Amino acid sequence: MRAPIGSFDDACPAADRLELLTAPVARAVRDGWGGVPVEQVLHVDTDPEIADTAAFVEHHGADLLNRSANCVVVAGKRGGEVTLAACLVLSHSRVDVNGAVRKHLGARKASFAPMDTAVGETGMEYGGITPVGLPDGWPLLIDSAVVDEEWVLIGSGTRRGKLIMPGKALAALPGAVVVERLGIFA
Repeated sequence: MRAPIGSFDDACPAADRLELLTAPVARAVRDGWGGVPVEQVLHVDTDPEIADTAAFVEHHGADLLNRSANCVVVAGKRGGEVTLAACLVLSHSRVDVNGAVRKHLGARKASFAPMDTAVGETGMEYGGITPVGLPDGWPLLIDSAVVDEEWVLIGSGTRRGKLIMPGKALAALPGAVVVERLGIFA
């Protein structure tokens, strides 16, 4: 099967590769969400040594810089309460943590969650965190530019492999809220 974006040697439906995904991601792919056809969620096998955006784009196609999205975990604090959330923005931008995130979460302060918190709470590998299979009840803030993309490349829960799916399928994920200008140019 050929991937709809990028140049990948090995693409197939993610449902056929559940064993390559972390448990929460495999469960989400297996169970589905929002009526998204399971065959629209693809897995591409990739080298974890080139998982970072710049190396990945150089190897698999320059068009991916505008069609890949990064998922980061943030912590919003108000009083003694901490709210963890995930944010998804196109790779060429960064998350507006102190503006859009803080405002949406109603937090007095917002910051990127520590790596051990992000990994421990999601059950995913650092550098492969994805919005697919997030913990129940987590807010998922998605930049509107991500949803507007026909196909988007995102993490798979591990540094080896990526998922490709329609941008609109991401907006159907549990807890998803589309936010204008969540991503700002780096």
